[in-house]
Amino acid sequence: MARRSARDIARRIVAFYRRHRRDLPWRRTADPYAIWVSEIMLQQTRVATVIPYWERWMARFPTVSALATAPLDDVLAAWAGLGYYSRARNLHAGARWVAGEGAGELPRTASGLRAVPGIGPYTAGAIASIAWGERAPLVDGNVARVLARLHGVEDDVKSTAGQRRIWALAGELMTALAATDAAGELNQGLMELGATVCTPAAPACPTCPLSGPCVARADHRQDQLPRLPARKAAAELRELATVALWIQRRGALLLARRPAGGLYGGLWELPQGDDATAAADAVGVRLRGPARAVGEHRQVLSHRRLRIALARAAVIGEPRAGDDYTAVRWSTPRAAAALGVSSATVALLALGKRAAAR
Repeated sequence: MARRSARDIARRIVAFYRRHRRDLPWRRTADPYAIWVSEIMLQQTRVATVIPYWERWMARFPTVSALATAPLDDVLAAWAGLGYYSRARNLHAGARWVAGEGAGELPRTASGLRAVPGIGPYTAGAIASIAWGERAPLVDGNVARVLARLHGVEDDVKSTAGQRRIWALAGELMTALAATDAAGELNQGLMELGATVCTPAAPACPTCPLSGPCVARADHRQDQLPRLPARKAAAELRELATVALWIQRRGALLLARRPAGGLYGGLWELPQGDDATAAADAVGVRLRGPARAVGEHRQVLSHRRLRIALARAAVIGEPRAGDDYTAVRWSTPRAAAALGVSSATVALLALGKRAAAR
């Protein structure tokens, strides 16, 4: 990209952002912590979904210190429903690092932010540019789509070569900024263009400030760029089939917390296993007679399919933690839904309550 054209494109993007940016709550603050939370929540999640979660989060954990001192159970409960729970665990770990190693303050540069657990190149660039005006580029899915179409990038944008090319283009734009332009506005403008104009399907090219120099539009290849790896059909995804047990005593329901790593790490759920016996073994109890089938929950995740059969069971023995679960507890079905639980567990709780009402 020639320096003059890069500067012109950067100016167009900043002007577009100043004129058309959406009024989002995290855009009304320069608090780096608030920006950090918003950027983590927005990863693989729609803006409309994030807004109420962000507002509740900031009311509950208004500072890095408040998040760092909060129990992980409270953090996961506040995140419940957003999915990709490793994001919440990483935010919590990052806040604890800031409270300790960072003496309560987030690093003020993109390179310094990379030292915080859970903060990668994209998030570091977002915080540094938006909060402090550092000329730090960033690349997410929206930015990659805009730049791939603008420059006719032929590489798969998720490949090593494609990422290298897109990051280089983002860096050229940032370097070309005039002194009066804002790095944060350029980065947010790129993301805003991808989210509202240069959309994956049916981009609004006539209203795009980059329609003139855009290679994809000139070649009528908007539907071919960016190049992405082929996605597996749902039927091709590996299926994880388990049995979840509804074990109830005196109105309280048995829940177990998963280990920190892996799928749904750190979340509470109904005890699960390959079959009812294995599910009971996982919490240190034995079945008293056969488990009674209640129903089944199916769900497609990004990388696998879930098929969870729900069964009511009476058990012998006192539940305990072990290799499969780090903790157990009794909770009312209503209170259980307010804990840090996955959407799959929410569905199973609803299934169990409907069955009990019949």
